[in-house]
Amino acid sequence: MEIERDAMEFDVVIVGGGPAGLAAAIRLKQLEAEHGREVSVCVIEKGSEIGAHILSGAVMDPGAISELFPDWKERGAPLNTPVTEDRFVFLSATGGRSTPNWMLPACFKNHGNYIVSLANVVRWLGQQAEELGIEIYPGFAAAEILYSEDGAVRGVATGNMGVSREGEPTDQFQPGIELHAKYTLFAEGSRGHLGRQLIARYELARDRDPQSYGIGLKELWEIDPARHEEGLVMHTAGWPLSNDTYGGSFLYHFENNQVAVGFVVGLNYTNPYLSPFDEFQRYKTHPMIRRFFEGGKRVAYGARAITAGGLNALPKTVFPGGALIGCEAGYLNASRIKGSHAAIKTGMLAAEAAFEALGADRSNDVLESYPKAFESSWLHDELYRARNFKPAMSKGLWMGTLLVGIDQVVFKGKAPFTLHTSKPDNEYLRPAAECTPIDYPKPDGKISFDKLSSVFISNTNHEENQPIHLTLKDQSIPVDTNLARYAGPEQRYCPAGVYEFVKDDGTGADRLQINAQNCVHCKTCDIKDPTQNIVWVVPEGGGGPNYPNM
Repeated sequence: MEIERDAMEFDVVIVGGGPAGLAAAIRLKQLEAEHGREVSVCVIEKGSEIGAHILSGAVMDPGAISELFPDWKERGAPLNTPVTEDRFVFLSATGGRSTPNWMLPACFKNHGNYIVSLANVVRWLGQQAEELGIEIYPGFAAAEILYSEDGAVRGVATGNMGVSREGEPTDQFQPGIELHAKYTLFAEGSRGHLGRQLIARYELARDRDPQSYGIGLKELWEIDPARHEEGLVMHTAGWPLSNDTYGGSFLYHFENNQVAVGFVVGLNYTNPYLSPFDEFQRYKTHPMIRRFFEGGKRVAYGARAITAGGLNALPKTVFPGGALIGCEAGYLNASRIKGSHAAIKTGMLAAEAAFEALGADRSNDVLESYPKAFESSWLHDELYRARNFKPAMSKGLWMGTLLVGIDQVVFKGKAPFTLHTSKPDNEYLRPAAECTPIDYPKPDGKISFDKLSSVFISNTNHEENQPIHLTLKDQSIPVDTNLARYAGPEQRYCPAGVYEFVKDDGTGADRLQINAQNCVHCKTCDIKDPTQNIVWVVPEGGGGPNYPNM
């Protein structure tokens, strides 16, 4: 049965209400006011509200937001905690060694930056956007890209609502809406569902390094005021990860006795027994770390993939009818552990390119001025200086640290060589028979926790009677390949307990059970599955986590 969908027309449609998408929308309206030429802008966001799906460390470089709103302080932007101290510690199992600040590369120094809740910054950006007359539709997930007959993007369609687990319309069925645009900007964040399709269709990643990802896990704590050091930014490397696994932690003290603590694991790890979630929980038990949390209360949890390949893996960002912005493309600076400033900047650059094209009565063509503007911007220079960081650190902790030191301290990021990544993250897993299982300690419920109690405080919710949005290309691969060869890594790399292998009641045979209602939309499964058999597709709008101030 063919379903009729209503259609709405806009000059620009923006998919994703994060920092990149909202900055693009705001910049378009600023240009409208400056030039007296009307432009219609629509932002759609799959989260239940603006900010619901936003998760980041985060230490924010205010450079880009100052370009967007020079008066952000007067407007009440929630950048309230300036960084007062940097600490970088190499941890062993029982102790640690701090790096003297004079030895830290510039990328690890945060003077002039702010510790923020990026979700709250995004909510503030949403308020600014609405005051400018931008139409924002939270709870509407872009499920399909619309193409014109000549192959150009002409907009997106939101997903149908009220479809049963079996794919049939229910009594609550509502068809999706088509949003037509002269230009469509995609700002879905890391490993965007539609962005992935665009990169494949237009071969945007041709001649680029394979993209590299990490998984970032985060908790928000309220701690004992006596243990709180407002403005402290602390990073660690080493324990509990083995020296051949890329990763590390962050611990940020900001206002109201709150601490944001997180752990990042590069998804090019090789041991299928590794569990990023359990590494995070174990990290908090280290004597140099747990002292911050004793007597405190954990108030929020979440996880999100991080696009970390940098300039070497950056795809072409334009195609007929649209552009990729922010972490959808991969503008994160992994060496600085920062991406929000890059997201805002690229949103602004794409908006300026679209506004210029609309003024010339163009539509649905290639916004070539956007990547050209990026190449001449301060952001390109910053990412060029960071280009060797992720490939270097993928060579192991000590060799990587040496290479980063040479690259960042000796050459200031402008070394006469460029390191590269040779294969995607899903190809790194070794067979389980070649690896040692990892014995993780049981959580104590005070400092360390299990997955299900963590998912509970992420406020994750999905309408259960809907098609499972974690799809399998081949139903046999989880048991015949993943379980048999790799000991079922999906039950460990997922930070939310979505995947578990259980015995079939009738036959006693193993089968994969997918608890899709637990999904926090981190996209790790879509990235790390060894045969790329798992494909994350968008669920009903409004589903997923509801992060309060992550």
